[in-house]
Amino acid sequence: MEKSRVLVVGGTGYIGRRIVKASLSQGHETYVLMRPEIGLDVEKLQLLLSFKAQGVRLMEASLDDHRGLVAAVKQVDVVVSAMSGVHFRGHGLLLQLKLVEAIKEAGNVKRFLPSEFGMDPARMGHALEPGRITFDEKMEIRRAIEEANIPHTYISANCFAAYFGANLGQMRTLLPPKEKVYVYGDGNIKGIFLDEKDVATYTIKSIDDPRALNKTIYLRPTENILSQNELIAKWENLSGKVLQKIPIQSDEFLASMIGTDLTNQVGVGHFYHIFYEGCLTNFDIKDNEEEEASLLYPDVQYTRMDEYMKRYL
Repeated sequence: MEKSRVLVVGGTGYIGRRIVKASLSQGHETYVLMRPEIGLDVEKLQLLLSFKAQGVRLMEASLDDHRGLVAAVKQVDVVVSAMSGVHFRGHGLLLQLKLVEAIKEAGNVKRFLPSEFGMDPARMGHALEPGRITFDEKMEIRRAIEEANIPHTYISANCFAAYFGANLGQMRTLLPPKEKVYVYGDGNIKGIFLDEKDVATYTIKSIDDPRALNKTIYLRPTENILSQNELIAKWENLSGKVLQKIPIQSDEFLASMIGTDLTNQVGVGHFYHIFYEGCLTNFDIKDNEEEEASLLYPDVQYTRMDEYMKRYL
């Protein structure tokens, strides 16, 4: 089967750059949208030029230039959006509505993957304010996609290991704790943690797969379904150091958002849903509507969390 031509929007972002590399490594003709808004961001420009040197085709177009965007979309088969939806770096999810309009008008796209890559927004209708805006906006994008009858795949990638795994689930740090670790409740609620490179690999695997068409694909590799206690134990085993465990009950944790900045309030809400509620693992995947990536693609040798953590030693 001929491989689709892929356009990545948000290709210089945290997950976007990994999706670009995965697309190239899996043999796809790969395009990256280069927006004029890049301005004087020299690091993004250098990254785009490095992509170009690897064979990526840079397509100059702005999300505010509808005709230019339509022209860009017409040159590819698949569009993958990796636009940022996190509050501490930039929150532009609704800009994808312009992308949806362009894809609708172009009429040639075989698959669109909007920027998701986290918790499944369709299961987060109960999410706490102010963090629920992320899920509400993702659902608004989904409704626009489905109303326009655009073929799609939604990727639910759960927790990026760099943000939730290596730090043992601690707030406001990306490094493993040295002396003490805060444990949410009894620490036994299961989460799902993925190497970001594996997220990109599974994403690109799905784009030409008829089994993933118009479905949500959950990234749930068995050995990476772990409780916070299991994460801590893995780090203690690797580092040879036993951490002091400080339990935090749910009401105390939720109270910690009072009077803090928006980024912290959003983070507390999301951490609550993951580590107290178990929102990543408290449901079964629906037959015919959803699929599990590691079952679809058993050939992917995904990174286990103890291997991932070794880089932090």
